[in-house]
Amino acid sequence: MVSHSTPLLFTPLPLGPLTLPNRAIVAPMCQYSAVDGVAQPWHGQHLGGFAASNAGLIILEATGVTLDGRISPYCLALENDAQEAALRDLIAGIRTYSDVPLGIQLAHAGRKASTAAPWNGGMPIPAEQGGWQPVAPTDEPFYADAPKPHALTETEIAGIIDAFVASAQRADRAGFDLVELHGAHGYLIHQFLSPRINTRTDRYGGSLDNRLRLALEIATAVRAVWPKSKTLGIRLSASDWVDGGWTPEETAILSQKLEAIGLDFIHVSSGGAVREARVPVTPGYQLDFAETVKKAVSIPVIGVGLIVTPEQAEQALQDGKADAIGLARAFLDDPRWVWRAADALGVDLPIAGQYQRATGKTWPGYKLKNVGLSLAAE
Repeated sequence: MVSHSTPLLFTPLPLGPLTLPNRAIVAPMCQYSAVDGVAQPWHGQHLGGFAASNAGLIILEATGVTLDGRISPYCLALENDAQEAALRDLIAGIRTYSDVPLGIQLAHAGRKASTAAPWNGGMPIPAEQGGWQPVAPTDEPFYADAPKPHALTETEIAGIIDAFVASAQRADRAGFDLVELHGAHGYLIHQFLSPRINTRTDRYGGSLDNRLRLALEIATAVRAVWPKSKTLGIRLSASDWVDGGWTPEETAILSQKLEAIGLDFIHVSSGGAVREARVPVTPGYQLDFAETVKKAVSIPVIGVGLIVTPEQAEQALQDGKADAIGLARAFLDDPRWVWRAADALGVDLPIAGQYQRATGKTWPGYKLKNVGLSLAAE
């Protein structure tokens, strides 16, 4: 049973130089609502609800370090002044009512780029319909019937590393407190890590050391320009869920090397690399991967994976599976998730005055609303 005496979920967490007020993290969630990579009013309202509701950290969605590195034509990017200015304005707006730590996930989609929004099928968009040719370690596409991606040359790889550096510098100027590199879910960094995808024969393919090279070079280059006063981490898929794929043991090795470079946290999920993977999605199904990484490093580890209830999140922390919990769809479903968690675990939160009339202390309807959810404090 979860102990309510000292809930770890509401214990502050040092994440590098940044200290989170609690361990409930809004994980990156693609919104497919940008225009030319520029944040729109949708992003402000999407993030604003979380910022006003006591989240411990908000990490902005996967943001392409180049336009061609976006997952879709509707994803954020951070390669030019207009994109940087929109994010700076977004942060400035949030800062008028919240001091929640704010991060951004910097990404390159590799062979999974140039696709439609999920609600429009999520399939590749051809160039004549506004898409572009993706790039990848090799010319093997993610979708069997999709156009082949361009196999990156070593010179082009160096250009992508430079793009991560430039985006990190823009993120710093925009006012972000944290950068998370996206090395998961079958995007470019993960594509280089996975032996099921990366069949290159140069120094970026083949052996484990060679497959780790891009991730380590990006991390090293970004660490060199990202201020030491701000937090830098990475999200990794710990398993491809297929034979001959990327493994939890390799993830632990990479995590140790990233810690040695100076990264401040590892955010652990899984999958996304190959279409034939069959992932057994059950409550907390990725927490064992987080625990494997946690045993290998001394920096904090964020765990994810169908974590829905406050009790479930607290139990994962109590069991030592992770140091913090990342939630995505749970926050989409209920931006006030942290309030429900505080009630469930017996914690008083400082809630903005504008919203205090909707709490259990002043609104009789609060407990009625939450009957059957086991979220109202007794």
